[in-house]
Amino acid sequence: MRDYKSNEVRNVTVVGHSGSGKTSVLEAMLYYTDATDRFGKTTDGSSLIDFDAEEIKRGTSIYTSIVPIEWDDNKINFIDTPGYLDYSGEKAAGLAAGDNVLIVVNAKSPLEPGTRIAYKEAIESGKPTIFFINHLDEENTSFEDAYSQLHEAFGKSVIPFEVPIIENGEYVGTVNILKNKAWYHKGPKASDSVAQPIPEAMADEVAMYKEQIAEAVAMGDDELMEKFFSGEEFTDAELTKGVRIGVRNGEIIPVFSGSAIQSRGIGRLMDLIITYFPSYSEKGIFTAETPDGQKVELLTTEDEILTAQVFKTIMDPFVGRISYVKVLSGTLNSDSQVINGNTGKAEKIGSIFTIKGKHQTAAGKIFTGDIGAISKLQATKTNDTLCDKSTRLVAPAIVFEEPLFGQAVEPKTKNDEDKLSNGLNRLQEEDPTFVVKINPETRQTVIYGVGDQHLDVIVNKLQSKFKANVDLTDPKITYRETITKTAVGEGRHKKQSGGHGQFGHVFVEFAPNPDSEELVFEEKVFGGAVPRQYFPAVETGLRENSLDGPLAHYKMVNLKTTLLDGKYHDVDSSEMAFKLAARLAYKDAMSKCRPILLEPIMNVTVTVPDEYTGTIIGDLNKRRGAILGMTPSDDAQMIEAQVPMSEMARYSIDLRSMTQGLGSYTISMDRYDPVPDNIAQRIIQQAAQ
Repeated sequence: MRDYKSNEVRNVTVVGHSGSGKTSVLEAMLYYTDATDRFGKTTDGSSLIDFDAEEIKRGTSIYTSIVPIEWDDNKINFIDTPGYLDYSGEKAAGLAAGDNVLIVVNAKSPLEPGTRIAYKEAIESGKPTIFFINHLDEENTSFEDAYSQLHEAFGKSVIPFEVPIIENGEYVGTVNILKNKAWYHKGPKASDSVAQPIPEAMADEVAMYKEQIAEAVAMGDDELMEKFFSGEEFTDAELTKGVRIGVRNGEIIPVFSGSAIQSRGIGRLMDLIITYFPSYSEKGIFTAETPDGQKVELLTTEDEILTAQVFKTIMDPFVGRISYVKVLSGTLNSDSQVINGNTGKAEKIGSIFTIKGKHQTAAGKIFTGDIGAISKLQATKTNDTLCDKSTRLVAPAIVFEEPLFGQAVEPKTKNDEDKLSNGLNRLQEEDPTFVVKINPETRQTVIYGVGDQHLDVIVNKLQSKFKANVDLTDPKITYRETITKTAVGEGRHKKQSGGHGQFGHVFVEFAPNPDSEELVFEEKVFGGAVPRQYFPAVETGLRENSLDGPLAHYKMVNLKTTLLDGKYHDVDSSEMAFKLAARLAYKDAMSKCRPILLEPIMNVTVTVPDEYTGTIIGDLNKRRGAILGMTPSDDAQMIEAQVPMSEMARYSIDLRSMTQGLGSYTISMDRYDPVPDNIAQRIIQQAAQ
């Protein structure tokens, strides 16, 4: 593969619902263009794109893959992304690297949640978009039905550009609307199809769709609008120009149709991408920032200074760190010195590769707009920017979904424990949506992901890559305990065993204190009953023991303690004796103070399409939640509620199920509230086991 300049490169992110056939479309392109000698399949391990053991086992894409296709003297970098929602981090990276979007749709179920999400993300990013309706070779499929659903859901900008030819109930070819030609499919290669006149029976249908395209073109240009309303036909050049403008500004979203498995519609889809999708150079200007936040505009050409963003990282057990980069300006050369714009640290660029699925090919340089990989960077991670040593710049950060599904991870053996930490650290570098936190109270290591399948993949990688076998359990809830009544506790510690003895005697008042979560210590000792030098020891004893509540051994909060009185001995008293006396006073008082259990209450904001509002409110009520209010937002509702943390452990999974993946939420800590008696008793009993 030759070097390609920025005006010859198109970066296309391939998105859609899981199972729509995204990877199959790209496998068809590889085979169609003779880039591979067989049509690969994920399920049998022959795919060039889905080659990871986990992908083969599950039969679906998990990771973002780069699939460059050479077509019509241009290079299309297809960025294949997983459709399953648990792997949203990979999709976010792929969307950031692409400049255009191809949404693959299952003809049998065109409006699956993944399609809706993909369309929303494409529109919000402002990237030119194309639909490809796949699987039209299968029974009980209809292009008209699928297109009608897309048109109704996403608006009149969604217009067919290629439609299937159906003869005797069989899908035998396609008609390209703008070219006004038909292709009858004889085989999976480009040479197997020859352009022919369109079937007479389809003339009216083709004319109708061409009229839709002409109307959409007219809307983007005043001269063309005048010509359209005067009844004049557009020339081919005018149509091409108008469609290019419409696709770029989002007013035209072409719909293509075909079958990836039978390579139908694949050639014209690539023609469409080359003709109507902008190359990277057409972006014109890329805006970066200096470390202090000043914006810097750079030209998207090879002559500009270098900026290249790392959008994906792989931690290979043998090779080490492999960084996928997109060159945003300038040229990235092997054996060169650059600087990490985010950290200011220097990096040596060693080997540079171009990527084609699982294959890597050495390259001397990568030009503006192109995508490649660098091995063994020392201090650069995903979202960092590599730049010229003379100018430290940072590209806009890729926004990754916050992982909210947490599970406590426990090594099965001591040998696994030694390997676990290294594995977790390496996997965090690979995956920005995978986070590891150590809870100092429960002493649990909790791993957070987007969903249960995401964490299942993590566990399997820990085993296969790092030989660490682990179990997952629900994390412990950090309950609290407090008191509801004021009481005085007495603590008297006396021990005589020859020589100096131990003696300390205190009276401590314990009172509720809603003004401070942390323990407050005061003293009101008169007449030197307890010498001042022992006050810190009493306070230390109280603070240490307040970490172990009397009900279920949780930390005591909202507690005010006052040292009232006591006794000491000139010889036998010591700091340790008074510390132990404070402990006894604590235990004595807790039996009188009516302690209760507190649970963490979370602020939860759920955003869902309107039709799911009732379902979500009902579910939050079942979780002992209190609905605070609702705010409309486009076709969605933002529901604000407060819910006990114990009821939210698997909410990310449950919300996805209730809303078909169209709901999202945020969660943050608010306060602690008393636990209902029936639930508190269960927690106390579990703690006693």
